[in-house]
Amino acid sequence: MSYTLLAAPHDRGTTLELRWLAMTRARQSLCVMAALLVGCGDNNEVTSGVPVSQQSGATATAWFALQLVLVRETPGFSPPVASRAFAYSGITLYESVVNGMRDFKSLGRVLTVMPEMPAIDLDGNYYWPASANAALAQISRDMFPNASAENLAAIDELEARLAAAYVEKAGRETLDRSAKYGRAVAAAIFKWSTTDGGHEGFSRNFPAGYAPPMGAGLWVPTPPMFQPALQPFWGDNRPFLSPDNGQCDFGMPPPFSTQPGSEFYVEAKEVFDAVNNLTPEQKEIALFWADEAMKTATPPGHSIAIATQLLDADNASLAVAAETYAKLGIAVSDAFISCWKMKFQFNLIRPISYNRLVFDAMWSSFIVTPPFPEYPSGHSAQSGAGSEVMTAMFGEVGFTDHTNDYRGIAPRSFDSFADAANEAAISRLYGGIHYRSAIEDGLTMGACIGDRVNALPFREAVDSDGDFDGD
Repeated sequence: MSYTLLAAPHDRGTTLELRWLAMTRARQSLCVMAALLVGCGDNNEVTSGVPVSQQSGATATAWFALQLVLVRETPGFSPPVASRAFAYSGITLYESVVNGMRDFKSLGRVLTVMPEMPAIDLDGNYYWPASANAALAQISRDMFPNASAENLAAIDELEARLAAAYVEKAGRETLDRSAKYGRAVAAAIFKWSTTDGGHEGFSRNFPAGYAPPMGAGLWVPTPPMFQPALQPFWGDNRPFLSPDNGQCDFGMPPPFSTQPGSEFYVEAKEVFDAVNNLTPEQKEIALFWADEAMKTATPPGHSIAIATQLLDADNASLAVAAETYAKLGIAVSDAFISCWKMKFQFNLIRPISYNRLVFDAMWSSFIVTPPFPEYPSGHSAQSGAGSEVMTAMFGEVGFTDHTNDYRGIAPRSFDSFADAANEAAISRLYGGIHYRSAIEDGLTMGACIGDRVNALPFREAVDSDGDFDGD
């Protein structure tokens, strides 16, 4: 099977047009799905009993499309900070609807110190898209408090437009109860988020108190901006995956050396030669995955954009969307925590610094080198993690990625999610900013984290008779 994915709503036209398209498509998709179920336009209370697996995923994809805009346009949303926002938003979505998902259970007490979620009224009806809408609106305000007035208004507008579309699907009492529950879930998750070490990380990407270690082979600020290290303490943040459920082992960089023929020298020379002899396609690959550049939604945002495109193309249900965004958010966020922990443990010199020291004092990377240590590759780690999750959710499918259409960069096609992850990883060598060991070990780290996410008990346990025991 192969998918030709449409450009995600946030990826076309001007910012205002993008928001309008995202919200309009959401309303149309919701109406179509409702028509299939009970007839669009009928004020029928019975729709509140429709399970999440039969509700359109358009509510979810509209919100994550808007969040990609928020990441691009809100100050301070570096890749680690963005990954955290996506994770808490995905979990919020999932928890806001899981009570309407047969055989699924809350992640309370499954993720690290996650509290139990607010209880539903067992005697009350719920319209789950309304719960998801209110929850995602609230967590978006909480995760992006420093967004522009225009973008905060866009959050309000999307919530109101979607809520207006639900009026014909359920009674007012049900809609109010559902929205109230969604907001309660968002409040509980946001409170939990404030204790993880990354709260309001957008305000301290470059903490003044950090002094990088000095010495041969260690990271130094890189041209052209010579910025200090970004988020040096991010690796100390609380991960979502509990260490009690196992950890991911991976390699280490070769010993630093400027000696010709040494392993480190050979890896650095590979980057040096690659950048000096890039083919047109290699340049395209490097630019396609250069998500740290201005006006992009960051590497984790690229993964979210692919998921959003696939969910839209597949007309996925709200249940599939909720599970996908929760798993993918957890995977990319924990990948960044693990990656950043190792980056500042090894504090390895970047290729641009090494190559100017050893080969050519005027050498530059093809992609501007980001301001943090080299090993391992963040692109590789988060892409590897996302690949495992997406493969588990959708299988070995081919797809065409239109994430960069809005930037005027041509789409690229892949045979599988692993194929895309491998290209994202090697793009960093073509860009001149990572050695091969950082790329390969980053992929290994990410794949391990993705596998651990896939192993989380999202579903109820099954007893020996094949029945769900509710444990």
